[in-house]
Amino acid sequence: MKATRLSAAGLAVALLGALAAGTPARAADTAATTASSTTCPTDPATPKRQFRAMWIASVTNIDWPSAASQTAPDRIAKQKAEYLGWLDLAQQLNHNAVVVQVRPTADAFWPSPYEPWSEYLTGVRGQDPGWDPLAFLVEESHKRNLEFHAWLNPYRVSMPAPGAGADLSKLAPNHPARQHPDWVFAYPPANVAGSRLYYNPGIPEVREFVETAMMDAVNRYDVDGVHFDDYFYPYPSGTYEVPDDATFARYKRGFTDRADWRRDNINLLVREMNARIKAVKPWVKFGVSPFGIWRNRSADPAGSDTTGSQSYDIISADTRKWIKQEWIDYVVPQLYWYIGQYPAADYARLVPWWAEQVRGTNVQLYIGQADYKSGDPAYGADWMKPRELSDHLTLNRSYPEVLGNVHFSAVQVRANRLGATDSYAAEHYSRPALVPTMSQLPARPLRHPVLTGADRKADGVHLSWRQPADGQGPFGAATSYAIYRFDGTGHVDACGFADASHLVGTVRGTAGDVQSWVDPGAAAGQPYTYYVTALDRVWNEGPASPARFVR
Repeated sequence: MKATRLSAAGLAVALLGALAAGTPARAADTAATTASSTTCPTDPATPKRQFRAMWIASVTNIDWPSAASQTAPDRIAKQKAEYLGWLDLAQQLNHNAVVVQVRPTADAFWPSPYEPWSEYLTGVRGQDPGWDPLAFLVEESHKRNLEFHAWLNPYRVSMPAPGAGADLSKLAPNHPARQHPDWVFAYPPANVAGSRLYYNPGIPEVREFVETAMMDAVNRYDVDGVHFDDYFYPYPSGTYEVPDDATFARYKRGFTDRADWRRDNINLLVREMNARIKAVKPWVKFGVSPFGIWRNRSADPAGSDTTGSQSYDIISADTRKWIKQEWIDYVVPQLYWYIGQYPAADYARLVPWWAEQVRGTNVQLYIGQADYKSGDPAYGADWMKPRELSDHLTLNRSYPEVLGNVHFSAVQVRANRLGATDSYAAEHYSRPALVPTMSQLPARPLRHPVLTGADRKADGVHLSWRQPADGQGPFGAATSYAIYRFDGTGHVDACGFADASHLVGTVRGTAGDVQSWVDPGAAAGQPYTYYVTALDRVWNEGPASPARFVR
């Protein structure tokens, strides 16, 4: 059935939207979408904005691509199909981003002029896979309107056997570490099980090189974010020391304490990487996912009520400083512990500590969730509780600074042991959500879309619209769109947009003048009111379109 023309109430809403569209606003929602949780009742189970993602790890073929795909007769098709399967899962769970590892061991998932092809694509270090995986990953993620965060490991060069281990000769022939053996060290020592190679963070030329190698992905691909995990200096192995005596002696920069010098080496990497990203693409986000404990309160009054390992000391990662200095846009502490009386690291003690650290800064807090522990008896009885992960997300609601979650990792999310994924998805991800906005990123005001059609067909309601003045003059460009559906054809006030109760989907904009979307969930015979809003590259939302009714 064709959509009817606006009633008087609908015309009033349309006029209000049109007037608001002419009011400039920076990095903020306008018109009908300005409703705030302080003035409107909202459902905490359906937040309008929440970052939701899973890590898709490539190192040792954990998630993608699978090791089996390397020997498939149609390897490229197989690997593409596997990745599309992960995007299907992300959409099924109402995620809005993916974090994909594309530089796991000083190598590349793209044709890099600086580093060899990753062995995890073909099983052979440095072998050309015959396609550009990163281009495919970004394009397909954007088709689903998922943010793509390029997960890059700065200093790790190899993995233990069957990886190259500590043997430089087993790296790809063109690997920079073979050309500059003085840039790397083995840790633990080469004759110890588990030894691998690392770039030496204390050498300025190394830091410059790894930044340039990583920036190649930012410069050449349409990524939405750059993501580091917790690997900087290596985690301690036994009593072995990191072999950087000569490096410290040569490059100490006035430091007398080696631990402070190592932390400063990593501080320089983080600060410089952020500056380089923002200099070329100021909209690209930079985030880090550190080990979940910065320091214990017993070692530092600013630390957390924990007794576990401290990333500040063991891997030289001063994550609290990065937050306070706002060198990163978001932080995803890996809070891989259960809720309860666990003195080393209780989830319920760490969430408020991290919330306090980001409070008053421009750094957003998402929590790293240990899906890999759920349902695995090796991690103890508390991880055999089907609701443990869902309880984590419920606890997060008590801290408004927590703006999302990232789940480790994709294969564990799909495994759904104990039905844990089903449980937290039903209770916390039942509706779509917009990615939280970041006020420090550039933005221009958006006009409201104009709905031009709403036709009921066998497969749902087909919507079409145009975006006036898109990217023209003072107006920003629409990257994607949010679609809201309300039952009936009555008046809708601003509070209807305050949470995701009526958000039925988002869709990436296309190059054509007319945009479209199909609502497959529309019930036959049910009257509806639809609105569409424009979203810019960093998810700032413009005013709602005039209403369109389907009777």
